[in-house]
Amino acid sequence: MSAHPTSRQFKDNASRAIADKQLTGNLKAVRQNFIDKRLKAVKELPEFEVLRESAKEIKNHTLAHLDLYLEKYEAKVRESGGHVHFARDAAEARQIALDICRKVGAKTVTKGKSMITEEVGLNAYLEANGIVPVETDLGEYIIQLRGEAPSHIIAPAVHLNKNQIESDFRRVHTHLDPARDLTEKTSLLTEARAVLRERFLAADVGITGANFLIAETGTSIIVTNEGNGDLTQILPKVHVVMASIEKMVPTLEDVSQILRLLARSATGQEMSCYTTFSTGPRRPGDVDGPEEYHVIILDNGRSAMLGGEFQDMLRCIRCAACMNHCPVYHQIGGHAYGWIYPGPMGSVLTPSLIGVDEAGHLPNASTFCGRCESVCPMKIPLPKMMRHWREREFERNLNPAVARYGLGFWAFFAKRPKLYAFSTRLAMKAMKLLGRSKGSFSMLLGVGAWTKYRDFAVPEGETFQAKWKRERGGK
Repeated sequence: MSAHPTSRQFKDNASRAIADKQLTGNLKAVRQNFIDKRLKAVKELPEFEVLRESAKEIKNHTLAHLDLYLEKYEAKVRESGGHVHFARDAAEARQIALDICRKVGAKTVTKGKSMITEEVGLNAYLEANGIVPVETDLGEYIIQLRGEAPSHIIAPAVHLNKNQIESDFRRVHTHLDPARDLTEKTSLLTEARAVLRERFLAADVGITGANFLIAETGTSIIVTNEGNGDLTQILPKVHVVMASIEKMVPTLEDVSQILRLLARSATGQEMSCYTTFSTGPRRPGDVDGPEEYHVIILDNGRSAMLGGEFQDMLRCIRCAACMNHCPVYHQIGGHAYGWIYPGPMGSVLTPSLIGVDEAGHLPNASTFCGRCESVCPMKIPLPKMMRHWREREFERNLNPAVARYGLGFWAFFAKRPKLYAFSTRLAMKAMKLLGRSKGSFSMLLGVGAWTKYRDFAVPEGETFQAKWKRERGGK
């Protein structure tokens, strides 16, 4: 796993995030820039729901026969002159990448945006071994300058504003004119392009992720809006693709259907600006391309998800629609989740990869409003799987003692209907009597987590059970 996950400290992380007014202000961009655009793009595609069901079935079929498609993909890559490397865990994936770089004497590596390289901690590993990794996606480049992890899986720097980015550019780009004007977004973009262009030309190896791997042709696909991914893979002598096993799709026809969902769900576009297909190294007659083409396919705990309660999570195409619509993510951002994958998808995937003992708090960070499942293009039942993780957490006594004992206390009464009805009636009367002067409680025993931030209303009328009994005649 990547170094030092802090998912275990999620509550503290979230508290700090909520108290950070600049962060919560910056996160408004998630709601403003993604939700309405997605809705408009979906409405303009009448067959969107049909495509969702088809994409779900494509991925389910692939996962059911994943071993066969991995073998076919490997054979096709080798036919095209490329190399396939299988990595059981993060350590193997890092070492394979390092060995490839050392073989060609690489000093500088350019990288396209890749959550898998974030997951395995590749940048820090390359740096520790004397190789300089340079992120070329603008958002990833910004957070690399800041020494941060991504806050979002498609917009890594969404937690920052223009002034913060300007400050970072002036701090790092000290070779440029200190009097230059960086007040406009276009000036920041132009500066980043100029700095990165030199890195593209100097790089010995380019490393990208993959949105999809196509078994039929041995092709890897990247989807970008900046074109940096293309420069990363065609300019250096060696192109390395790092992807996880679930990125496999059987055919080009299959992936064409899923691509119609991806950009619409992610950014509200019909298609991203660049959808790049790479099949093997440069062939005779090609005007550009790498001399070597390597694909590192990572497991890192995913095969253990096959056939179990969390297999559906492997359908994820990393569009981020779930976090874009999540009210919890809107308030705390991605860093509070303490590892690489934030939001609802991270609340399911992270415990699967680093363990419920490390990430058991994440599935509790949900209102279960269901927005994540309703917008997921692959129809992943995220709330259902978060409930499964909550059950695992309870079974292993990992949730707080107050929660366990409180649930046990409630279960005692719930198993005794007459005692439960009597107790709730008595509690209602007592609360009415104690709270009649103010109409609400600013402090109340047993619900301190609620009254810490808001008042608790005094009950009105009778209990639900009493009303049900009265109106239904006791039935």
